Amino acid sequence: MDTPWDDRAVRAEFDTEFRAVVDFARNSRVATGFGYMGPEGEVDTSRPVELWITCRMTHVFCLAALQGIEGAAELADHGIAALRGPFHDEEHGGWYSAIAHGTDEHGAGIPWEGTRKEAYAHAFVVLAGTSAVAAGRPGGQELLDAALDAQDRFWWEPEFGRVRESWDVAFTETEDYRGINANMHTTECYLSAWDVTGDRKWLDRARGILLFVHDRAQERNWRIPEHFTADWKVLPDYNRDQPAHPFRPFGVTPGHGIEWSRLMLQARAALLALGEEPGEWMLDGARHLFARAVEDGWDVDGAPGFVYTTDFDGTPVVRERMHWVLCEGIGAAVVLGRVLADEGGHEEEIESLSKDFATWVAYADQYLREAPGRWYHELTPENAPGTRTWPGKPDAYHVAQMLLLPRLPVTPTFATAIRDGLLAPLD
Repeated sequence: MDTPWDDRAVRAEFDTEFRAVVDFARNSRVATGFGYMGPEGEVDTSRPVELWITCRMTHVFCLAALQGIEGAAELADHGIAALRGPFHDEEHGGWYSAIAHGTDEHGAGIPWEGTRKEAYAHAFVVLAGTSAVAAGRPGGQELLDAALDAQDRFWWEPEFGRVRESWDVAFTETEDYRGINANMHTTECYLSAWDVTGDRKWLDRARGILLFVHDRAQERNWRIPEHFTADWKVLPDYNRDQPAHPFRPFGVTPGHGIEWSRLMLQARAALLALGEEPGEWMLDGARHLFARAVEDGWDVDGAPGFVYTTDFDGTPVVRERMHWVLCEGIGAAVVLGRVLADEGGHEEEIESLSKDFATWVAYADQYLREAPGRWYHELTPENAPGTRTWPGKPDAYHVAQMLLLPRLPVTPTFATAIRDGLLAPLD
C-alpha cells in the first residue's frame, strides 16, 4: 500500500531540510569541538563544550559527508580531532563530559569544573566513531577502537548485561544509580558498532538490553521505568522534585518508549538479516511500546503535541513538548510501518501509522520548525517556544536522523546504510 514516507515529494522535502539542518549546525563549531547553540544559532560560551553535543554533531556531519554535502567532511574531521584530542583524558582514559572552550598551554583540554565520566556521553563517542569509520574519515578507526575499549573497561557490567551510569574523572568511584536513558543510547551505539565491526558481541549485548527493557515495560502496562539502584531495582520516585530534568526526569518518558520501539525493530532486522529467528517478543514489544507512548503522550491535554513525561498511570506530569520526541515519533512510525509491510497482513495498522506520520509532520511544520534548518527544541504546553528544560537549539541529531529514515532500510544503521549505497534515490 502507498505510504507517505515513500512519497517522492516527501523524501525530497526531507532531503532539503536535512541539508538546511546541517547548514545551521555549522554554527556550533568552536575550537574544542561543537558548542551549545542559542536561539539564533550563536554558541553560548557561558556553557561548557559538552561531549554528547560534540559527538552527536560529529555523527551528523559524517552522515552529511557520506552524502557529499559541501564542507561536511571538514566539520566531521574537526569533531574527530576534538574527541581524540582535548576531550580525551590521557591520564585516566575515557572522555571528559565537559571541557572549556580553550585549551591549556600544552594544547590539552581543560575539564569543566565538576565534570564526570558518563555512560550516556560515552555511548555517543562510539556512535561518532562508527560514523567516522563508515565515512572513511581520518582518525575514525582509532577513535572507534578507543571508544569500544572503554566500553569494556569502564561501562559494561557483565553480571547485569547493562552499563553503569557514571564515574568520577579518575574512574575510582561509580555512582549508586543506574539509568535506562544511558542504556538506550548504548543500545543504539552497539547496533551501529555491530554494523561497522561485524563483532557479534555488540549485537548480542544490544539484544540483551532490549530484552530487559521489554520485560520491565511489560510488567507496567508497557510504560518503561527509567531509574534504578545499582543492582537494578526500580526507583519509582526518583527525581520527583525535578520532574523536568533534561536527562533523568521523574516518571515515564513517552519519547523513550518510542525510541526503544525503533531500536527493538532495528535489532530484530539485524538478526533476521543473519537468517536468525529473533523471537516474537521483539515485534510484539515494539508495537506495544509505540502504542502506549502515543496513547499516553500525544494530544492528551487539550492541545496537540507529545507531553514530555507522565506518571505510571499515564497522567501527564511535565506537559512541555520536546522536539526530539516528535522526531522520534515520526521516525518510529516509518520503521514500524516498513516492518509491518514486510510482514504482511497489517493494512489497518499501517494506515494508522501513515496518518500519524502525516499528522506529526504537519505539527512539526506548524510549531517546531522555525525556519529551514532551525527547530525549536522545546514548546510550552500551549505550543509556544519554551525554555524550561532546553533553551536554545543545541543539537541536530534527532532531526537529522528523522529526516533520513524515510529513505533508509530498517537495517543496517544510518552511516553504514548510506556507505553501502542503501539511501534511496530522490528520483
